[in-house]
Amino acid sequence: MGSRGRGLLLVYCLLLAFASGPVLSRVPHVQGEQQEWEGTEELPSSPDHAERAEEQHEKYRPNQDEGLPASRCLRCCDPGTSMYPATAVPQINITILKGEKGDRGDRGLQGKYGKTGSAGARGHTGPKGQKGSMGAPGERCKSHYAAFSVGRKKPMHSNHYYQTVIFDTEFVNLYSHFNMFTGKFYCYVPGIYFFSLNVHTWNQKETYLHIMKNEEEVVILFAQVGDRSIMQSQSLMLELREQDQVWVRLYKGERENAIFSEELDTYITFSGYLVKHATEP
Repeated sequence: MGSRGRGLLLVYCLLLAFASGPVLSRVPHVQGEQQEWEGTEELPSSPDHAERAEEQHEKYRPNQDEGLPASRCLRCCDPGTSMYPATAVPQINITILKGEKGDRGDRGLQGKYGKTGSAGARGHTGPKGQKGSMGAPGERCKSHYAAFSVGRKKPMHSNHYYQTVIFDTEFVNLYSHFNMFTGKFYCYVPGIYFFSLNVHTWNQKETYLHIMKNEEEVVILFAQVGDRSIMQSQSLMLELREQDQVWVRLYKGERENAIFSEELDTYITFSGYLVKHATEP
């Protein structure tokens, strides 16, 4: 065995001595001397040294009548040795420990709602129910009407500003939807309307008017300057909503613009009526 092997053996023995406690604390010198004797080629020849070793051997040798010491140094690598004695695990019969059923506890808080699941398949058609009772009578069917026809007996000449044509003769004014003071038709029944404008031109003068919807120019009635006066007309259909306004405007112009009429006859007329109510199919 080389010096390196002896050194490792010595370290191993020291570790066992530290772990074993008081048993090893009594025999470190004997084991150390035995290891030194094993490592040397010749035993010590000194008589004093031999006598001391014999005394120590007799001191720590157990009597033949006595049993093994309570604890001794054992190597953990020896087969059949155990550092700690096995302890039996106690077995408990759980059935004898079961008590009586306790009272029911309070109801807990409601948990959070889960995610919405997918729609299921359509179920079968259920049986037909019984006939219900007759309901209350409905309101009478309402008939919607709107119509007017007005005229003007006075002639009218243009100015440097736009002028609303005011009518002075009332032929038909159903429910007073046409305001004779402002010269405008006010829509109270929404739907589709028909309108017609008729005027008489003036000799050697231009005739230029607009049929207006609210503040928008819709159609024009125009006649150029001529030697003969003629009757001129314009008509159209408009879809109106409630509170819409329809009226006639005389255009302003650099040249003289006019419409002719007289007190004895009515040459200027403006008419309109409801064709179809907005709620009708």
